[in-house]
Amino acid sequence: QVQLVESGGGLVQPGGSLSLSCTASSERIFRLNAMDWYRQAPGKERELVATITSGGATNYADSVKGRFTISRDYAKRTLYLQMNRLKPEDTAVYYCHAQVTPVYARDSSYDSWGQGTQVTVSS
Repeated sequence: QVQLVESGGGLVQPGGSLSLSCTASSERIFRLNAMDWYRQAPGKERELVATITSGGATNYADSVKGRFTISRDYAKRTLYLQMNRLKPEDTAVYYCHAQVTPVYARDSSYDSWGQGTQVTVSS
C-alpha cells in the first residue's frame, strides 16, 4: 500500500495563509491518478475540498473557490493545497486522498488516504 504523508497544518489567524503538502512514498506506484484534499470539522461529515486529475484539471468546493489552489508535482509525487484568506469555518482536519494504480496491477486502482493534518483558523 502507498503511504501518503501530509504536512503543513497549524494555527493561523483569520485572513492568513497556510500551505499543505502530501507526498506518496512507495516503489510500487505505477501511476497516481486523481488526487484530492478532503476535510472534516468536529461533528461534521468529511467533505471534498479540491480535486486535481492526472491531467491537471482542477475542481473546488464552492466554499473555497477563489481562496484555495490545488496543485501537484508529478516527479515528486506530491500534492499541494495553498490556502489563502482563511476563515474560522475552514478549521478542520485535512486529509489527502489518491487513486493509485500499482505496478503489479496496472489495469486497476485503489484508494489511499493520508493520516490527516489539523488546520485551525482562530484569532
